[in-house]
Amino acid sequence: MRLLFLGDVVGRPGRHVIADRLPRLRERWRLDCVVVNGENAAGGFGITEAICDEILQAGADAVTLGNHSFDQREALVFIARQPRLVRPANYPSGTPGRGATVVETRDGARVLVVNVMGRLFMDAMDDPFAAAERELSACPLGEAADAVIVDVHAEATSEKQAFAHFLDGRASLVVGTHTHAPTADHRILPGGTAYLSDAGMCGDYDSVLGMQKDEPLRRFLQKTPGSRLEAAHGEGTLCGLAVETDARGLATLVAPVRFGPHLEETWPRAWD
Repeated sequence: MRLLFLGDVVGRPGRHVIADRLPRLRERWRLDCVVVNGENAAGGFGITEAICDEILQAGADAVTLGNHSFDQREALVFIARQPRLVRPANYPSGTPGRGATVVETRDGARVLVVNVMGRLFMDAMDDPFAAAERELSACPLGEAADAVIVDVHAEATSEKQAFAHFLDGRASLVVGTHTHAPTADHRILPGGTAYLSDAGMCGDYDSVLGMQKDEPLRRFLQKTPGSRLEAAHGEGTLCGLAVETDARGLATLVAPVRFGPHLEETWPRAWD
């Protein structure tokens, strides 16, 4: 099975590069399942129903979220009726939405998509390890799922790495999001789980984490009130990770994906 995970979509540049690149990549690489983190898609803060639909129509099978899940208040309502939109599973009990979903591919395979949020240097949340254990126990790889993708939305690399080792052999892919900078540690762990500490972002890299540079820079130089952060508006770069799995749902190939300005372009050459 061929899987593609795309990092945090930030504002209009991220949405545009998804709309422009993803449909062609889906056909060119014969992708079975695409998951996109969309928690910054609405101007850098949350997601709206229209934007979620836009990402799904571009070729995503599921959209994951993170600490900005409910920055757009409408998400409190529409998340309940959109089964392919997944917020962190370790939000407190009673939070609208779901922390996992099962996507059926065109060939009838089942892909479990799980989203959790870290606790180091992040908002206080329920235990993400226990939440992931609950979701994977209910839909284990090789039994109820043919592939498992886990988005770990976290600040600390140590927490993401620990999560990957915790799930090694039980997930096809454990991938980090949130820090918006792609890391170079993509690999297949001993148990067969593909891993990357951070998928980076789909957005304008001539920025500060996808936001226009002036206000973030001012905040570092001056500790005074200022203007609202706004998403950068230059050309976006598509950024994520490609994974190929075997009949057991374990990874046999992992490769970074980057198309666009400011970063070196790369993709899984074996798929061309």
